[in-house]
Amino acid sequence: MKLLQPYNTPVDDHRVQISATQGSQFAKQVAGDYNPIHDPESSRFCVPGDLLFALALSRYGARQSMQFQFLELIAGDSVLTFPVLGDDGGAVDIVNDRNKPVMAMQAGGDVIRDTDKIEAIVQEYVAFSGHNFPHILLPLIQQHNVMVNPKRPLVIYERMAFELAHTNFQTLTLELTNSQLDIEGKRGRATLEFEFKDKDKVIGAGSKALLLSGLRPYDADVMNKVRDDYLARVAADRAD
Repeated sequence: MKLLQPYNTPVDDHRVQISATQGSQFAKQVAGDYNPIHDPESSRFCVPGDLLFALALSRYGARQSMQFQFLELIAGDSVLTFPVLGDDGGAVDIVNDRNKPVMAMQAGGDVIRDTDKIEAIVQEYVAFSGHNFPHILLPLIQQHNVMVNPKRPLVIYERMAFELAHTNFQTLTLELTNSQLDIEGKRGRATLEFEFKDKDKVIGAGSKALLLSGLRPYDADVMNKVRDDYLARVAADRAD
């Protein structure tokens, strides 16, 4: 898929390598995600999970029913193996160069091979996913009067899933329909639900789950600074 060519380097038919620079550029240029954990020079750098999701759709096609579980953070320069998926779909584990699963995928139903439609799904979902902070998560944690550690925020992309009623859509847009935060002690799970629409008609739905650790009482001054610093990073990068 042409959209993803700058953000990975094929090794052979089943393996790709993703550098820290490629992962960072995908986060900023495609997802609009400026989380410092995706900066190439960050000691905590990890490849965006949304890039792995996008690569899976480009390799396997998009199916009516798809589920993804993110199992391991991916370091820069990792080589990832995408196993063969049967014609009828099924389950596969994408593994790193230590043969450790980094993402589990299940897929079934009719398959979409049309590149334009796959790119539409990728672009709509990744743009939504990349803008979770501050647009969705900040109001959500504020509502529950909690926040993560601002000096070392730990928010883990846990899973996502979607289902399409059919695959013959003409246009595609994604809209958030619900968000909730379930808290247990110092940990929380944020669930973001969305719909896919073809013009004004709902043709599918999905959800994304994030794990939040190190929760503490909400401090408006602290979180306002975190938000302002984040937005300043975005503005500075786009001005370059």
